[in-house]
Amino acid sequence: MSFTFRRSDFPDGFIFGAATAAYQIEGSSFGGAGPSHWDTFAITPGNVVHAETGAIACDHYHRYADDLDLIRSGGFDAYRFSTSWARVMPDGRTVNPQGLDYYDRLADAMRERGLKPYLTLYHWELPAALADLGGWRNRDVASWFADFTETVIGRIGDRMEAVATINEPWCVAWLSHFLGIHAPGMRDIRAAARAMHHILVAHARSMEAMRAAGQSNLGIVLNFEHANPASDKPEDIAAASRQDGYYNRWFIQAITQKSYPEDVLDGFAGHMPAGFEKDLDAIGQPIDWLGVNYYTRSNLAHDPDSPWPSVKSVPGPLPKTDMGWEIYPDGLHSVLTRLARDYTRDTPIVVTENGMAWDDHVENGRVDDAERVSYFDAHLAAVRRAISDGAPVKGYFGWSLLDNYEWAEGYAKRFGMVHVDYETQKRTPKASFEAFRHAIGRN
Repeated sequence: MSFTFRRSDFPDGFIFGAATAAYQIEGSSFGGAGPSHWDTFAITPGNVVHAETGAIACDHYHRYADDLDLIRSGGFDAYRFSTSWARVMPDGRTVNPQGLDYYDRLADAMRERGLKPYLTLYHWELPAALADLGGWRNRDVASWFADFTETVIGRIGDRMEAVATINEPWCVAWLSHFLGIHAPGMRDIRAAARAMHHILVAHARSMEAMRAAGQSNLGIVLNFEHANPASDKPEDIAAASRQDGYYNRWFIQAITQKSYPEDVLDGFAGHMPAGFEKDLDAIGQPIDWLGVNYYTRSNLAHDPDSPWPSVKSVPGPLPKTDMGWEIYPDGLHSVLTRLARDYTRDTPIVVTENGMAWDDHVENGRVDDAERVSYFDAHLAAVRRAISDGAPVKGYFGWSLLDNYEWAEGYAKRFGMVHVDYETQKRTPKASFEAFRHAIGRN
């Protein structure tokens, strides 16, 4: 199994990388880490498959050197990782030297192997002590996050190739405070509206702290889905537009145009923080690059039986991943070209996550994940088309390096290019990993 492309099919300097997140791989019970709201959410009945947590995960905390060797052996240029706020500051505000020492070692190990470190400061690990104070509903979270930013950047910023403030604000705010699927598991429109704003205020304060420290190449990672009307009925077209508003347009419009979509503000009427408009200038400060996470499309219909946004997802006809997500590479092309046309213009774009879950098994020492090879190949073809159409895409990170803790799905779903036996922690590179090695390896 191999890809239909080679490194030479992409522009000079195009970055190929592998991506992970701290809570999903490191092991939250190591190195003096404090509890995060994911630790408490996960052990509450009904929230996570088998009530599984990231306490051990892939034990990357102890095995990072071997995992970085894997990345290098695959021919990748860069590694996208995140820092755990609960590891660096167990109570959200007091520094844990063990936590900083770990990320110091990790940064050195990446550079020693010639890997470019792409840091994401926050990938969903809010310390439980800050959740006690209201978490993302509390405006003070922006100041707390700025302090965390200063601490991390002060220690490892000198070795970072690029830094993103926050991963997928939509998941942090809407999925977690309106739909209740992720920690803290709320279903409250007022909480969601405030989290949707406060997370962007936190992004702004983090950017200001890093600019003041002289850090360069700063951005944010947003997730996008292609919003597809389930039919050509006007009400379904309108439903898809509403989801596009709170999913795709809310964050990128604020960052690039210093405004929020009016159709979403109409739904949030009466629930937004007082004076939120005064924050938009800071939220809209320039970014050096934009991270784009893309997995699938949603087929959307009007739901007359529910209040705003009155949207429901319906099954689509395309092949699906093990998450039940439709495989739709054209959606990635659409997202990239739309961003370049309507929002980011010449700002560099990096695809920071793209991948699929599949029911992988080791057989005779191999994992033949042909479906994942096809998925990556088709989506990288979409990236090439977007570049040809003028989108300034500078890199692509496959999600994920390792099978790992998949949040509310526990360990039931496998996204990795490398199989992990969670009992023994044995790593087995899959056919998709070998396909990358063959396509992008420099030797």
